[in-house]
Amino acid sequence: MTWKHDLGKRRQALTAGLVQAAWRRMQQAGMVTAESPAGRRFAAFGPGSLMAFPTGSVYGEGWIEIGDQCMIAELVTLCAGMAPGHDLGRDPVVRIGDRCVIGRGSHIVAHQSIDIGADVFTGPYVYITDQNHSYTDLEVPVGRQWPVNSSVRIGSGTWLGTGAVVLPGADIGRNVVVAAGAVVRGHVPDHAVVGGVPAKVIREYLPGSGWVAPVSLADKAALLESAPLGTGLLSAD
Repeated sequence: MTWKHDLGKRRQALTAGLVQAAWRRMQQAGMVTAESPAGRRFAAFGPGSLMAFPTGSVYGEGWIEIGDQCMIAELVTLCAGMAPGHDLGRDPVVRIGDRCVIGRGSHIVAHQSIDIGADVFTGPYVYITDQNHSYTDLEVPVGRQWPVNSSVRIGSGTWLGTGAVVLPGADIGRNVVVAAGAVVRGHVPDHAVVGGVPAKVIREYLPGSGWVAPVSLADKAALLESAPLGTGLLSAD
């Protein structure tokens, strides 16, 4: 029985190796690049950029622009419009800047405008959308009410942690850190760390003071009034 057992293990190992090798070849062949037929369907797909195989749902490519040297991991959903074939007009509705990295299993779902700046990195399973269902009619199920769109902007150099959610209308500044699991809506200033549900500023950078816990508007005004000239606190920003 020993030789049969050893033969079975060898066959199993050989089969596993063949399957894994075939899968790697499929991943390589299915990768979306600027030169591939799938890449040419996009409004723009920059040189050096790639989308790993297998992808998630991808449609509305004619309204999606991807910059240069971007890396989009496997199982990422990247959609423009309600469904394939939806005419969204002349202008792109998704713009991803140069050198962005979109983590595995993330979703970017656009209907009006999602603008992602250069050098934005996301962890896996991040969700970004510019559309929500309305709930104003108390007699109609929420899922059947007409959705409402609001543009989303994510500033360059920002990091979105694993599982973060960016809701319609979010306006995230430059070089922001969004903590894992945070739900972001509204305005986030440049050079801030936000976390929680809904996301709130945990730390922010103030010229002359460095990284500090958030202060109230009154405290910030008092700080500006007491600051001596030349510290940078009295700048127009």
